[in-house]
Amino acid sequence: MPLADLLQDERTYGSRITGIAAYRPARLLTNEELAPLTTVSPEWIEQRTGIKTRYHAGEGEDLVDMSVAAGEKALVHADVDPAEVDLTIVATATRKRRMPGIAPEVASRIGLPNSGAYDLNAVCAGFTYSLAMASNAVRLGEARTVLVVGAERTSDWIDPQDPDTFVIFGDGAGAAVVSRSAEVGVGPAVWGSDGARHKVLGITEKADGREYVQMNGPLVYKWSTATMPDVALRACAAAGLTIDDVDWFVPHQANNRIIRTLTHELGLPPERVVNDVVVTGNTSAASVPLALSSLYDSGRSTPGDIVLLLGFGAGLTYAGQIVRMP
Repeated sequence: MPLADLLQDERTYGSRITGIAAYRPARLLTNEELAPLTTVSPEWIEQRTGIKTRYHAGEGEDLVDMSVAAGEKALVHADVDPAEVDLTIVATATRKRRMPGIAPEVASRIGLPNSGAYDLNAVCAGFTYSLAMASNAVRLGEARTVLVVGAERTSDWIDPQDPDTFVIFGDGAGAAVVSRSAEVGVGPAVWGSDGARHKVLGITEKADGREYVQMNGPLVYKWSTATMPDVALRACAAAGLTIDDVDWFVPHQANNRIIRTLTHELGLPPERVVNDVVVTGNTSAASVPLALSSLYDSGRSTPGDIVLLLGFGAGLTYAGQIVRMP
């Protein structure tokens, strides 16, 4: 396969995903439960976003708790010795404390004695950015195994008086293990940013002094649907593939309308697109690994299937890459 052509330098290794897992909080909120807390109806929520349910974290489900739960399951799936995990990356944009980051605590609680650890904040593109960093570390020989986690608790940062964000965002964590391989199973990242639009989506302070997520939904839609199809095609090309080679498309789970538009623009069959947003909502950096885990758990994929990942969101940041299913 063309991906193998990327492994040309004998001083580098291949990398692949060997384990994936998810943690979804205990509390599942339906539109009927959520609507009385805000200013819109259950029908408005589903028609506007396509979302039917989302998870909100409670006591004992902070970012570290959720990251540890997802990370532990991913390591079990990968059948990895914890002593071989040389790096832990946690992608998140919703931690409350300024410092330190949560990744060192995550690594410690899981029991990874030799792991470096750091947080990465690229918001909704955080997992795809982190996956690229993990793959690079493995391929350059800096790590044998890397644990990558995308975790968000956005429910701490949404305002019931702002239905455009309150009904969309949810909580959760997804994790992947990236291991050394004789073959290339994680393709090069195609990434970028548009900082001139940094005010389109972000956490800002409102009149009551609290900080909430604010979003210009129409601009996010226009930007993502106009920009991301080209990024997706370039990610395929970077791996020596075309869109026709893709078995599964796992985009950031922003909302159903954006996913449908991207699917149409790329000419992909809807049955090959993972749409986890209907159940889980928009979980920012956690959305891609949660959707990837959902695909694996469904039994629809087979080992080696080619998956196009596409993360995009606040910053504005974006990244896409090809991976193979474990």
